[in-house]
Formats: sequence, structure tokens, C-alpha cells
Amino acid sequence: MSNWTADELARIGRTDELELASRRPDGTLRRYATIWAVRAGDHVYVRSAYGYDNPWFQRALRSGEGRIRAGGVERDVSFEQPAEEVASEVDAAYHAKYDRYGARMVGTVVSPEASRSTLRIVPR
Repeated sequence: MSNWTADELARIGRTDELELASRRPDGTLRRYATIWAVRAGDHVYVRSAYGYDNPWFQRALRSGEGRIRAGGVERDVSFEQPAEEVASEVDAAYHAKYDRYGARMVGTVVSPEASRSTLRIVPR
């Protein structure tokens, strides 16, 4: 169970960009990073188009929590690394949602490096 409402999943699924802010150790939010996000089943995923070492990804990975804004939805969330088995489902969701931007653009989020930098967004 994902704890997203059907409305939240639909709204996030329809919007092109998601804003993500991780929490600092003192609990304050960092600046929002604007990224692509997809819905796969009842879950929301993001990937770092610029790889595993991308600063926003590393901060989210370390903190494990933050806040997202997308499609009028604003929620406190946790960031989890999903099982490798979801990679093909997440790839398919990225293709379905973003292929209209061209192979070069969507290729940044379906590469092996991008797959390695996948986070599942879990509402808190």
C-alpha cells in the first residue's frame, strides 16, 4: 500500500515536473529541485538524470525525508531506494510519459546510471 490517495496519484501522474526538497539534519528543508517524476502502479518514482552523484539525489538519499510539490499536491515524504525489480516498470512509465520530448531527453532517465539513482517517494 502506498498511502497516496487516488486523486494525488492522478494529479502527480499528469504533471510534467515535481519539486523535491530534502531535509537538513536540523529538520529544515533545502531548496526545491525540479525533476521529472512518474507514477508506476500506486507508487511515485524519481530519478536523477545526471546520475547517482547528483547533489540533490545524494542529499535526498542521505536525509531519507523531505517534501514534494506537484500538480497541486504538497506532502511530507520519505525517500526509499526501491528493489531492482521495479526498474523496467519505472523505465516504461518514463517512456510513456516523456517520450514526446525525444530520445535524447528521455534517455537521461532510462539509462543504467539513471536507474541506479531511482527513489520511491512515500507519503508520510
